[in-house]
Amino acid sequence: MISLQPKKLLLSKWTAVQPVAKEKHFLVTKVVPPELEGGQVEWIDLEAVHAKSTRRMAWRDLRDTKQWLRGWV
Repeated sequence: MISLQPKKLLLSKWTAVQPVAKEKHFLVTKVVPPELEGGQVEWIDLEAVHAKSTRRMAWRDLRDTKQWLRGWV
């Protein structure tokens, strides 16, 4: 697992180890603020570079190096 801080994820680039809907390269387009003030960030919006489709996921999932690699590989 790699170390990440949710506040530094915005516009970071990621490569899926196994393509997701035929997409490999993704960009974090939004760090979703917590619902309660002072709460912790839980979610991010990840956009596929070519298809421009967006999916919401838990930012902690990016720490799994069996699923995600930092940067565009």
